[in-house]
Amino acid sequence: MAKWGQGDPRWIVEERADATNVNNWHWTERDATGWSKSKLKEVLVGLVVEGEAGRCEISDLKHVEGEASCNSRKGKLIFFYEWNLRLSWRGTGAGGHLAAGRPAAAAPGGGTVVSGSVFQFLIMHLRIHYVNTGTVKESGEKHKGSVEIPNLSEENEVDDTEINVSKKKGEGDVLKDLMRTEGTTKVREALRDYLKALKTEFTLGMILPTKAALGQELAAEQKPSGTTVQDSVSPQSLDIVGVKIPTVKILMREIFNSPAEELYSIFTTKEMVQKFSKCPAVIEAEKGGKLQMFDGCVSGEYAELVPSQRIVLKWRCRNWPEEHYATVALNFKDMAAQTELQLECKGVPVSNEDSTRQCWKKQYFEEIHILLQQSQDNLE
Repeated sequence: MAKWGQGDPRWIVEERADATNVNNWHWTERDATGWSKSKLKEVLVGLVVEGEAGRCEISDLKHVEGEASCNSRKGKLIFFYEWNLRLSWRGTGAGGHLAAGRPAAAAPGGGTVVSGSVFQFLIMHLRIHYVNTGTVKESGEKHKGSVEIPNLSEENEVDDTEINVSKKKGEGDVLKDLMRTEGTTKVREALRDYLKALKTEFTLGMILPTKAALGQELAAEQKPSGTTVQDSVSPQSLDIVGVKIPTVKILMREIFNSPAEELYSIFTTKEMVQKFSKCPAVIEAEKGGKLQMFDGCVSGEYAELVPSQRIVLKWRCRNWPEEHYATVALNFKDMAAQTELQLECKGVPVSNEDSTRQCWKKQYFEEIHILLQQSQDNLE
């Protein structure tokens, strides 16, 4: 029999609220496929590359095939991922220039002679491309192409991952070269951002805190520092909830070109939620009703509803610790043709503050702005 204090740590039960998977010894697995698809789109779409040849942008994630998962065993995280990706890019050529070798010419009938340098100046300001054949083309031509990543997996480093750039038929090879060089570099950086988020943001809660580790973390956080807390974060909101994790409160404001009644319906009508989220959703807009969005990446329930005035949600992201929810209050302030939306999100894990803020800004606010603009355009 082992002496007191020398027992196998696998069987020593910590004083932890969840009382499960003590010391993170047992195998646990979490599917990261749905989360990864959203994250890959977030980090890749919108990438911009600019150079002397022009400007290129990743416009869409056309094809995503594969899977990802994270496993925990004996306190260690093990990642599996394999993706086949195809991106679309579009580019615009730089302003026109005078082709080399075109001499200055005298005007017919003995008119004023225009020097080559003056003529080049005029051409640049007219933004046309004067080629040796004597034909004139508009500058700023648009081109399209694709970027294929056939095998992004844990077996290869990002720097060794194959990235193929192609372009639709026609001119514009200089833009293709721009995408092959600087574009490929930016794509690799985005892939690194995805993997970093997979190994940090997504895995939150998989390695459960032990009593000793939690005490050390809290002691470190309570030490005074010279940093300034932003106005949008409440310093009093740091608290220990659920499975004893530090949390923070987020405050955000956004003005929408919509009356409060319409904006309220966007958050409570299944059809409208699916339009701005671009995903199937479960919306049961009544007290205790279920909420599920973004392929299950966000879930919760409605706790309070005051039509056109206030919504309170029990809200969580899939990658948060199990059964941990934040409380989200949405207050609608009617301003005639506009509405100010005041968001208060309490109980967000400290390590997820930035990602939660970005989720509301990009996945909610920006997409709702687009939806409202489309509705306005249709009316016109």
